[in-house]
Amino acid sequence: MSQNRTATVTRKTKETDITVTVGLDGTGKSDIATGIGFFDHMLESFSKHSAIDLTVSCKGDLHIDMHHSVEDTGIVIGQAILKALGDFAGITRFGHAYVPMDETLSRAAVDLCKRPYLVWHVQFTRDKIGEMDTELFKEFFHALAGNGGMCLHIENLYGENCHHIAESCFKATARALRAAIAVDPKLGGKPASTKGSL
Repeated sequence: MSQNRTATVTRKTKETDITVTVGLDGTGKSDIATGIGFFDHMLESFSKHSAIDLTVSCKGDLHIDMHHSVEDTGIVIGQAILKALGDFAGITRFGHAYVPMDETLSRAAVDLCKRPYLVWHVQFTRDKIGEMDTELFKEFFHALAGNGGMCLHIENLYGENCHHIAESCFKATARALRAAIAVDPKLGGKPASTKGSL
C-alpha cells in the first residue's frame, strides 16, 4: 500500500465554500480556518492526535449561524479521508481509544467498513462553548462518519466541564482513527474482512 495517502476535496454551495486536504501518513500538522474559534481548536486537536495532516478552509454563512459551516466541514473531512483511503485494503480497519481529561473520560470506537453509522452518547449541560453551539458536535461527527465510511461510536462516560467533554470526544475519535487507518503488514495489502472486500 502506498504511504502517500493524501486527498483534497472542495465543496461549494450557497451556504459554504470548503476545501480540505488530508495526509493520512502525516505527523498531525494542521492549518485550520473555519471562522469558529472553538471548532478550530477541536480540529487542530483532532489533527494532532490522529497524526493526520489536516488543512481546512471554510467560508460559511456565519451571519446566519454555525450549523452549515460545522456540518459541511464534517462532510468534506469525511470525503477527504474516504478518498485518501482508496479501497481500504491493508488497513487495520478497527480502532478504539479512551481519553481522560481531568474529571472527564470519553471513549470512541471506529470501524472503517464503508457502512456509515454514528452512535452518540454525549450530553452537555451548557448550550455553548465559547461561541459554538454544543448541539453541533453531534452534527459534525454524524457528517464525518456518514461521508467517511465509518461506523463510529462516541461516548462520554463521565465528566462535568463541557470543554473537557467535547475535547476528550475529539481526541478519543482521533486516537481511534489513528489506529484504524494504520497499515497492517500482516494483511499483505488485502482487506481486513472475511468477505474479501469492504
